[in-house]
Amino acid sequence: MSKELNTELLATMIRKKRGDLGLRAAAEEIGGISAPTLSRVEAGNVPDVDTFLKLCRWLGMDPSKFAADPGARSHGAMAKISNRDIVITNLRADKTLDKKVVNALVEMIEVAYKFTPGK
Repeated sequence: MSKELNTELLATMIRKKRGDLGLRAAAEEIGGISAPTLSRVEAGNVPDVDTFLKLCRWLGMDPSKFAADPGARSHGAMAKISNRDIVITNLRADKTLDKKVVNALVEMIEVAYKFTPGK
């Protein structure tokens, strides 16, 4: 079965994390990409592999989370991401929390999901 990049989900997650941060500032924070490139990805264009991996690192997401079955597009972007990933992404996007606090919370969430019955 072939897979493709879910650019809709990627763009949604980038916009969510970027929030009020300008394109230039976000591109600098990500490192190694330009503001125009970030804008194109947010518009749904497919990034090159290096850019995609940088964006995944910045989002704190496993690149495989953005793999989609070509026929599954009609279910919407958020149908492809777990609640765990949504919570973690929102924590990492919160600019009011200290990075150490975010990392501790993410670790606690990971442990909670690891020991959740039925997983």
